[in-house]
Amino acid sequence: MSERRACKATGFSRMSMRYQAQRRDDGVLRTRMKELAHERRRFGYRRLHVLLRREGFEINHKRLFRIYREERLGARRRGGRKRAIGTRAPMQTPLLPNERWSLDFVSDQLTDGRRFRVLTIVDDCTRECLALVADTSLSRARVARELDALTGARGKPAMIVSDNGSEFTSNAILAWADSSKVRRHDIAPGRPMPNAFIESFNGRLRDEFLNETLFSTLTQARAQLDRWRVDYNGARPHSALAWQTPAAFSATFAQRRDLPLRQVAGSTTDPASTIRAKTTHNRQVELGAG
Repeated sequence: MSERRACKATGFSRMSMRYQAQRRDDGVLRTRMKELAHERRRFGYRRLHVLLRREGFEINHKRLFRIYREERLGARRRGGRKRAIGTRAPMQTPLLPNERWSLDFVSDQLTDGRRFRVLTIVDDCTRECLALVADTSLSRARVARELDALTGARGKPAMIVSDNGSEFTSNAILAWADSSKVRRHDIAPGRPMPNAFIESFNGRLRDEFLNETLFSTLTQARAQLDRWRVDYNGARPHSALAWQTPAAFSATFAQRRDLPLRQVAGSTTDPASTIRAKTTHNRQVELGAG
């Protein structure tokens, strides 16, 4: 029986019978992927895919995952603590920058065993890391001074969210909030979910940076924390922002503020103000023509 009749009888396509798989050369792609995976050891294949596409590699995510598995680049999963099982209400995401900031502390130690703390501040809308303040001791007055300096450079938030730590419930923070006209919200004790944005950020900070870096001095820790904050805001793709960086997502709000205001068709406006605007425009045209 001929091939044509055999394929017709069995229902197979003749193209599939003569097809020969041809794999493309993945040498350059494999090398670059291993370099990125070595630089960012806690990144999975999805974030590596975003970084490779930025560099001009046109590759399907399934093909990338196959190469990722063949090179054994999978990040080792760290053991997590047990979490309570139950229904949780989703946390509302702010719609504008500076609408809500989240604050928290992270602890780490130097190579000589000395402990230090890091004050983390995140904008819940743009997911930007606004500040990483590291010191061996962060007093209540120091936290108020850091907030005052940050609001002077970026603007005041409408609300700050924090836990019930002594640094955030002190008289210094209460006086700062009253003088700055900023609302405060303290989450319930033992319930970190209402502060989910900063808790998620702290997890990324510890997993991708603190657990991967050794600090010999506090000055070195401050410098590397500042470099990591710049990289987090400007280079690291964020899954909650459609793989945009927080800085790129924040820039979209600045562009919207610069757009000219236009009257929407069918909207109700003041007739008197419309007549005054038209009269002023006509007078300017007549003076210009004269």
